[in-house]
Amino acid sequence: TGRFIRRFSIDELPQLFNVLKADMSLVGPRPPLPREVAEYTLLDRKRLHVMPGITCLWQVKGRSDIPFDEQVQLDMQYIKSSSFWKDIKILLMTIPAVISGKGAY
Repeated sequence: TGRFIRRFSIDELPQLFNVLKADMSLVGPRPPLPREVAEYTLLDRKRLHVMPGITCLWQVKGRSDIPFDEQVQLDMQYIKSSSFWKDIKILLMTIPAVISGKGAY
């Protein structure tokens, strides 16, 4: 049961309440773990200055299959070039990423 819930990201659904409370957005860098923040460079810490999101660029490009440093790079790329239409594209790309379950561990 747990494997199914994780594979299809059902465990992420409660984060929608955070979006409704305006604590998170639908698209943006994923909230980091404290151990991840410890690995950030000063430049990487810019990730902490934007609202976290439920989905992001690295979520749709491979999820946990992407190494941490590439995840940070993709988040920084998103921050530098975010737009409404890019967010729509990421949201649409999230659907097949969730359905396939690839990279969800």
